[in-house]
Amino acid sequence: MSDLRKIIIDDKEIEVEGAMTLIQACEQAGVEVPRFCYHERLSIAGNCRMCLVEVVGGPPKPAASCAMQVKDLRPGPEGQAPVVKTNSPMVKKAREGVMEFILINHPLDCPICDQGGECDLQDQAMAYGISETRFKEPKRAVDDINLGPLVGTAMTRCISCTRCVRFTTEVAGINQMGQTGRGEDSEIVSYLNQTLDSNMQGNIIDLCPVGALTSKPYAFTARPWELSKTETIDVMDALGSNIRVDTKGREVMRILPRNHDGVNEEWISDKTRFVWDGLRRQRLDKPYIRENGKLRTATWGEALAAAAAAMTGKKIAGLVGDLVPVEAAYALKQLVEGLDGKVECRTDGAKLPIGNRSGYVGTASIEDIDDAKYIMLIGTNPRNEAPVLNARIRKAWSNGADVALIGEAADLTYDYTHMGTDRAALDKLTKHDFGAVKDVPSLVIVGQGALREADGAAVLAAAMDVVEKINGKLLVLHTAAGRVGAMDVGAVTEGGMDAAIDGAEVIYNLGADEVEIDAGAFVIYQGSHGDRGAHRADIILPAAAYTEENGLFVNTEGRPQLSMRAGFAPGDAKENWAILRALSAELGEVLPYDSLAQLRQALIAQHPHIKGVDEVAENAWEKLPDGVLGKADFVSAIKDFYLTNPIARASQLMAELSQGAAARGEKTLAAE
Repeated sequence: MSDLRKIIIDDKEIEVEGAMTLIQACEQAGVEVPRFCYHERLSIAGNCRMCLVEVVGGPPKPAASCAMQVKDLRPGPEGQAPVVKTNSPMVKKAREGVMEFILINHPLDCPICDQGGECDLQDQAMAYGISETRFKEPKRAVDDINLGPLVGTAMTRCISCTRCVRFTTEVAGINQMGQTGRGEDSEIVSYLNQTLDSNMQGNIIDLCPVGALTSKPYAFTARPWELSKTETIDVMDALGSNIRVDTKGREVMRILPRNHDGVNEEWISDKTRFVWDGLRRQRLDKPYIRENGKLRTATWGEALAAAAAAMTGKKIAGLVGDLVPVEAAYALKQLVEGLDGKVECRTDGAKLPIGNRSGYVGTASIEDIDDAKYIMLIGTNPRNEAPVLNARIRKAWSNGADVALIGEAADLTYDYTHMGTDRAALDKLTKHDFGAVKDVPSLVIVGQGALREADGAAVLAAAMDVVEKINGKLLVLHTAAGRVGAMDVGAVTEGGMDAAIDGAEVIYNLGADEVEIDAGAFVIYQGSHGDRGAHRADIILPAAAYTEENGLFVNTEGRPQLSMRAGFAPGDAKENWAILRALSAELGEVLPYDSLAQLRQALIAQHPHIKGVDEVAENAWEKLPDGVLGKADFVSAIKDFYLTNPIARASQLMAELSQGAAARGEKTLAAE
């Protein structure tokens, strides 16, 4: 039940929820209130005092608008709406005083500080501060802390807003940072000098309102005004996080999150944020042809002619990789099936049902996690498979949701009921009487690890049984960004990958680097990096990476999103769909489009739901027939979070993080 209250802010009367804080009410009224410690996704600290406002008829001093609720305000003497002023002389004097205090110990590092040009402290000092200070004492200095290879620290700049401490404890779910000491001796530290053990730690760089926490890999490489900014989509996992790619010339300099409440809120994982050095290394920038066991560089004309000659009159199979946009998967399907070949995108062997969207996507949206009171995880470790989604499950848990897991026990950053590790536990669950759970919003999340074995279809059917029993919703958590889109356009073969490549003389490998192809078949590899797929190839066609071409990606909940080109591919590399179109002309089986726009029109004519960019379509529930469950334990789909795709494997930073995670995972022996 809503509790609406009238309030007058700077002579403007608005009606807001009584539970709102004054700072939120001011935002609704379109009034800007400066702040350093307040953040809408973190708990309220109330320790920077920059958001002071005047409450008329209240105490004779300014009030912190982040810590006072609308319902706590007293009405006027005749019952008038409470009055709040954000630009009175009292407020102006208070803000100048607070800013003066904050700057007492803040060093004048702006010329060498990475935050320069996008610093809250700079902006608010200009807008609300005064031009000189009355303090002449020496500034204090603080030792820097080592948080690991991602976050650089300059703790003398810290203003103790505690945003980083609140993020790591509340959202990331680790307890390694805190504030010690009192008064001038208080400082933000990592307990026992630990480095941060989280795959979401990079978000504290964005949260820090000053230059105390900055990006170590990006340090001293560019200024914000030198960068071209492109709003696009991440492909490091299947969540489809909204990101901004900043480029300087041809090079990607950094990747930042964009706010999207329905997908990633405003967080991204460390792999998403720091993988950009992998876009520069191990790149394929020329076509190659293997002669006498060795690869030699070739022209596009030679390579396409050789590929067409190899494919003519042969039995062909097409494999769709994990990072392939929908348009390229659709073009490959048309090309290969036009030559009577077979195409397959489930290269990891996942038993996802063909044509049944409620089976390979589910019926839940990511936002449904927020309201869920019961969440069942089957064969998944979301902390590794989709860290931002895992933070959302943690938020639901902190709001009172019960979480249960069938699968490998792991530290998921929240408490859960571990119901077993094997198929027997799932079978037992399908026979369980859920009682009260039926009346609350419930969710079943199935991971790819649960669907990869021979009984994957039976596991999915059992999970759907549980969904029906608890009257809840299903979310299939994918690990490959391109998988749902490829399933949507029908890039699948009955019987899976084994059936697709059975007897194939030529395999067209479109960026599938996670598969081992047996000797015998002739392999044409199209991709961006010299990874496993290129090592096995007889012909290599260099393609653009995800930041170098426009494309559509459908995320794990079935939401189509547009990925935009931020830069150009290196050397002779071309866009994925364009390579397939050129090859089709060489084969004499010309694909009926000459531009990306024409391709998309053909795609949408066949699959209309892909037109709904940023919309989650409702999927009709189609229960799979029950199957026979095996006896094996569930295993997680991802063994090493940092090395899941060719771009990440080309990144030196990801290799360093992977080594660090492996070293932490080794059990330390106590000294005898």
